[in-house]
Amino acid sequence: MKKAIYPGSFDPVTYGHLDIIARSARVFDELIVSVLDNKAKHPLFSVDERVNILKELTREYRNIRVESYTGLLVDSCLMEGAHVIIRGLRAVTDFEYELQMAQTNRKLAGSQVDTMFLTTDLRYAYLSSSTVKEVASFGGDITGFVPPIVAELTYQKYGISKSAQTRK
Repeated sequence: MKKAIYPGSFDPVTYGHLDIIARSARVFDELIVSVLDNKAKHPLFSVDERVNILKELTREYRNIRVESYTGLLVDSCLMEGAHVIIRGLRAVTDFEYELQMAQTNRKLAGSQVDTMFLTTDLRYAYLSSSTVKEVASFGGDITGFVPPIVAELTYQKYGISKSAQTRK
């Protein structure tokens, strides 16, 4: 069985993330979407909220499991029996960092884990969770960046009512 892990903070999940998830689910028998629980960061959404949102958005896929993890990603991979880490690349600037992480993970896992890079769909090449949060925090329209439920929940986090946002 071909099993992969797609890790990320997904804070919040974007259409770009969902594109990588859908494409990865077509390649692997099982895809584990792993939400990073990083105690050093202060995310907009809690780990449980992010896991539940992703479960809702991926419920149509029979071969996707959504979980959270802490610690080293390669430890999670080895524990799950996943030998591939999926990473999305938006631009050349992503590649340097991701290549270094891929090489580090391979070294840590004793060559048992590889990284597979998927280039983003051009429609989402500009998109990041940070951009979504910044636009939303000022009441801007994020409906083209994230699914409706994510937009609604994001606005709620910033105390912005849907009626106030739709007037902009």
